Amino acid sequence: GRDEMVRRVERVLGEVSLEGFENRTPATLSGGQKQRLAIASVLAIEPRILCLDEPTTDLDPIGKLGIFEIAEDLKDRDDVTLIVVEHETEETLDADRIIVLREGKIVADRPAREVLRDVELLQESSVMPLQVTRYFHEKGLWQGQLPLTPEEGVAEFKRRGWRVSPDRHRELVEADGSREEGYGEPVIEVDGLTHRYPNGLVALDGVDLTVRRGEFLAILGQNGSGKTTLVKHFNGLLKPTEGTVLAGGEKTTEQGLRRLGQTVGYVFQNPDHQIFSDTVSDEVAFGPKIRGMKEDEIEERVDEALAAVSLEGRGDEDPFGLTKGERQRVAVASVLAVRPEVLILDEPTTGLDYAEQRSMMDLVRSLNEAGSTIIAVTHTMWVVAEYAHRAAVVREGRIALQGTVREVFAEEDELRDASLRPPHIVSFGNALGYPVLSVEEMLRVTEEEG
Repeated sequence: GRDEMVRRVERVLGEVSLEGFENRTPATLSGGQKQRLAIASVLAIEPRILCLDEPTTDLDPIGKLGIFEIAEDLKDRDDVTLIVVEHETEETLDADRIIVLREGKIVADRPAREVLRDVELLQESSVMPLQVTRYFHEKGLWQGQLPLTPEEGVAEFKRRGWRVSPDRHRELVEADGSREEGYGEPVIEVDGLTHRYPNGLVALDGVDLTVRRGEFLAILGQNGSGKTTLVKHFNGLLKPTEGTVLAGGEKTTEQGLRRLGQTVGYVFQNPDHQIFSDTVSDEVAFGPKIRGMKEDEIEERVDEALAAVSLEGRGDEDPFGLTKGERQRVAVASVLAVRPEVLILDEPTTGLDYAEQRSMMDLVRSLNEAGSTIIAVTHTMWVVAEYAHRAAVVREGRIALQGTVREVFAEEDELRDASLRPPHIVSFGNALGYPVLSVEEMLRVTEEEG
């Protein structure tokens, strides 16, 4: 009866760490809390099998961890079989068994650790291998002895008597430095920015930040930290409660949105919120059109923007017939057509698989190399490590940490306080005393004795 129901609700909310939330409106919950609520509502009917379909796609790293801790607890119960569909390999370390699918076929079905050691199989299946595992695979260890985690990696590294070459590591740090010196004048200057929403919530609390021409800046922080609120000030979508924001040397409050859009282009997190035309080229032509450009100029810009995102010749297609990764590219192209100086990307890799994430970010890098200033809001940490130059960590409406990506990722405790975890290869390098950003860098600085 009713008592049993109340007991059951209390129990499942406890299982997903939502005790005390019984009377909250779901709309006021964070993304991770909503996901936990969804799991609780399924657990309440006491299923024998629980299937989670990419349960952590839009969550920040700590929200992800929360979901996987729940999964861990459930795994220890004998009465529930857990099936998780996932493309983040770091999240599968606790599984008992992994099945890898490629083009509708099962290409592997083995104990989890065995599958995770099969670096080549994962790469062929467009799945990102674990970084520490790939590092040791490239160093020629046989499959059965490959470490999987940073901790296992450090132990293996030391056991083999390998070391990090201080000289080669210094070269990496010096390259960071010379890149820092190569940036141009400030394109965005934020000074004492405070933003209060009408309901009194203080979303930003005294933020100072300068972005210079040519930078590739990642803005990090857990959901609700204020990072999206911050970038919405750069193109005038939001106005400061206190403080100033300059774009192109002029206050955002004194420029119309159209002129600001010429300086700062914004690509939304979900391309489907941005796309509204029937054909790809109409979508991309929208910005130039409302700026009153002539037909041939518009056509030239559409062609140029589509070429920049590798969608040339596909202007007549319906955007909604494209894959998510392709729609993301259409959204980028529609902003590029206006030729803004600064491009803001909000979570550019969400919902894309590894191969799509790589090609999306390679595209963004090539735009940066061609002169665009890039600001990416993201919590996909390997993307930050391998693509961004600088990073700013937003925590509770303030900037808690900023610097080169290497400097920021070296501060693991500070990151943890902001609910962020660096990628495995970064933790591995940090544990050895040398912050590296990618498997390639780690290979470059390794010296084998003898």
